[in-house]
Amino acid sequence: MKKAIVSAFLASSLLACTSVETAVVSGNEVAATGGEPIAVIQGTSLGLTAIFHVVDLVQSDLDTVVNKLLVAEAKAMGGNKVQLLSAGTTPRHGIFALTGLIIGFPMSQATGVAVK
Repeated sequence: MKKAIVSAFLASSLLACTSVETAVVSGNEVAATGGEPIAVIQGTSLGLTAIFHVVDLVQSDLDTVVNKLLVAEAKAMGGNKVQLLSAGTTPRHGIFALTGLIIGFPMSQATGVAVK
């Protein structure tokens, strides 16, 4: 029984993932404040929670998407900072906690422009 629970937990932990999509842009065609735009970046993270989103098995929140995905990718592409265009995450409190009854899949997404 323990082996089945451990293997189910390991299999479910593989379901959570992150994705970063980029598009290189020209400073003549895209306007950005704070510098010259070099790329548009979109980061998405899918997490895994249990028991009304109380227990995070795989974390997915705005901090992860903005700091670990968007900013890291902008710096890897040669940018100095990110102009954040949009960000959102699955609510976990109040009536929204019912969506994560036993197992929940919260999703976080952010989009920004990397600037030099």
